[in-house]
Amino acid sequence: MESIKEENIIKHTCQELGITQKELAQRTGLSVSAISKWNQGAKIPNSAEKTFNLLVENFKLNKLVLKLM
Repeated sequence: MESIKEENIIKHTCQELGITQKELAQRTGLSVSAISKWNQGAKIPNSAEKTFNLLVENFKLNKLVLKLM
């Protein structure tokens, strides 16, 4: 799985999932303020970055499975 480096990972994750930052916080159990801070350029912990990448990957796999059914 490739990490998103060129683009803001918060923005990318929200766009891929079609959700808001608040919804992203709810899905991950992270605070809205942390999500907002990272969206504005603060360093994102590796664990959070991995979580966002896994959410996107899971979303894409679920879409693929639904197409195959």
